[in-house]
Amino acid sequence: MGYSYLEFERPIAELTSKIEELSSMGSDSGVNIAEEVERLNEKRDKLVEQVYSNASRAEICQLSRHPDRPYILDYIPLIFDDFQELHGERTFSDDGALVGGIASFRGQSVMIIGHQKGRDTKEKLKRNFGMPRPEGYRKALRLFRMAERFDIPLLTFIDTAGAWPGIDAEEHGQSEAIARNLQELAGLKVPVICTVIGEGGSGGALAIGVGDRLYMQQFSTYSVISPEGCAAILWRDRSHAEEAAEALKPTAIDLQGLGLIDAIIPEPKDGAHRNIAEAADLIAEVLAGALKELLATPVDQLLAGRSERLRNIGRFSE
Repeated sequence: MGYSYLEFERPIAELTSKIEELSSMGSDSGVNIAEEVERLNEKRDKLVEQVYSNASRAEICQLSRHPDRPYILDYIPLIFDDFQELHGERTFSDDGALVGGIASFRGQSVMIIGHQKGRDTKEKLKRNFGMPRPEGYRKALRLFRMAERFDIPLLTFIDTAGAWPGIDAEEHGQSEAIARNLQELAGLKVPVICTVIGEGGSGGALAIGVGDRLYMQQFSTYSVISPEGCAAILWRDRSHAEEAAEALKPTAIDLQGLGLIDAIIPEPKDGAHRNIAEAADLIAEVLAGALKELLATPVDQLLAGRSERLRNIGRFSE
């Protein structure tokens, strides 16, 4: 399988290529080079740990939108059973940037909603690059209410650069659609668990990000704007993106330190983009624990706890 590598991952790519070349030579020539390959694999493991543990905020932002990073439709068959996708918001159109439907999670029916980007040009256009229009948020709203009607937990998966910024989105009531979702999620009478699996950008992420628990994968980000967008506004120059990333503090470690998220979901040593199956297992374990706790909580306590959690976000002085 051919992988894509970011610039700061180049040392890993070069060593991986050397290991593959040696392995191929050994099998072709009949020479046993297992010991050398094993030594290089150990060296690669240490290099991976070093590169990722020392990654800057700007580099983690790149990892959060890595071209090989798994999307919600990659995770669904690995975490859930019997997924039935539901389309449309019943008034205008279906938005491919947000997918949703009913599935089974370890014997429990759940409603799933998540952003979906595209791999190739055709799918990126179909999914609108993972940036929903108002129709997407109204579809999500319909599924929120369906989850509440049938008394099943809601699981959302965030991975978007933001809501679609086009004129058509504004004409169709983008801000109202996002605001209504925030209001609805705050009072939804079923457990709501939100997980950032890639980049969480602005109101586009927040529209499906209000819940009883908020988790982030290790190399995901969550911020009011992308570093490039911030740099374009403040410096009028996107080359200041690295400086903007340091100021925004969008990483999981940053947000956990600020008390904005409940926990960080660890990723495989090579990142979720190199081992999707293991990444899915790590997400599933966290979701299972949270669901067990929330399903045992009475509705009035659930809503009170959600309200308290939201009101405790941030710091201020009078």
